[in-house]
Amino acid sequence: MVTALAACGGDNGAGGSQPDDGKITLGFAQVGAESGWRTANTKSIQDSAKEAGIDLQFSDAQQKQENQIKAIRSYITQKVDVIAFSPVVESGWDTVLLEAKDAKIPVILTDRAVDSKDTTLYETFIGSDFVLEGKKAGEWLVGQYQGKPEPVNIVELQGTTGSAPANDRKSGFADVIKADPKFKIVASQTGDFTRAKGKEVMEAFLKANKDIDVLYAHNDDMGLGAIEAIEGAGLKPGVDIRIITVDAVKDGMQALADGKINYIVECSPLLGPQLMDLVKKVVAGESVPERVLTEETTFTQEQAKAALPNRQY
Repeated sequence: MVTALAACGGDNGAGGSQPDDGKITLGFAQVGAESGWRTANTKSIQDSAKEAGIDLQFSDAQQKQENQIKAIRSYITQKVDVIAFSPVVESGWDTVLLEAKDAKIPVILTDRAVDSKDTTLYETFIGSDFVLEGKKAGEWLVGQYQGKPEPVNIVELQGTTGSAPANDRKSGFADVIKADPKFKIVASQTGDFTRAKGKEVMEAFLKANKDIDVLYAHNDDMGLGAIEAIEGAGLKPGVDIRIITVDAVKDGMQALADGKINYIVECSPLLGPQLMDLVKKVVAGESVPERVLTEETTFTQEQAKAALPNRQY
């Protein structure tokens, strides 16, 4: 799938203007292929566009904002009907979004928000409530240690620096645990949402901190990398160090079912059908909500075991 993504995004959407064949053309600038979640998200968008009869121009930014901006400008040149993208980071989009607005091409944000004060620069934002995800993670943790006075040392693997999910999952979690001083985040560092970086940073955490009770990872992939580091240090993940992650991709759910992860907050990547519905409405001139939330849940070990056989991603 990663190879396919690289091939799809090889030209960052370069090309001439779109033929007027009556089909809707959607230019989509994806973050990259940094995780199992992102791979599932891309597949959902590609499959849904095909099913909806929408011509999809797809680009892979390889987690670089400059690549996304280049792709969006290419879509403007091509005069696509709609531009959608999942922003690598929250800041720095006003100029290119204004260019799209001036070209009268509507923009839809997917999965991640931007911090533009001018909300007329995009039509709608479809995605999860990342703050709520962080709060759900914190609430589970607080419940696990209720009535226990001893200190709880937490390490945090953050997502990509400056990205909406990293900012919001951190703040939501911190907001819940701050009420009880026994919860202390002793180390917090980005793992870029990747398994390899999650392992690398967790190894550093383990060397620098002798007493770690809990790991909070902003996605499953970083958590899975951290599990390798924990096992490499001779410790038992899920027992010696409790692990909370976000996403609920199949590999993460399997680790939860196996007891190596203790709790997962779901963040669904299957946004394709909702996105195509919004694209059609925007092109038709219909009004759409400013914010479209995805429906999500949480998983314990037993719930993961029950859900795994039918998991789509």
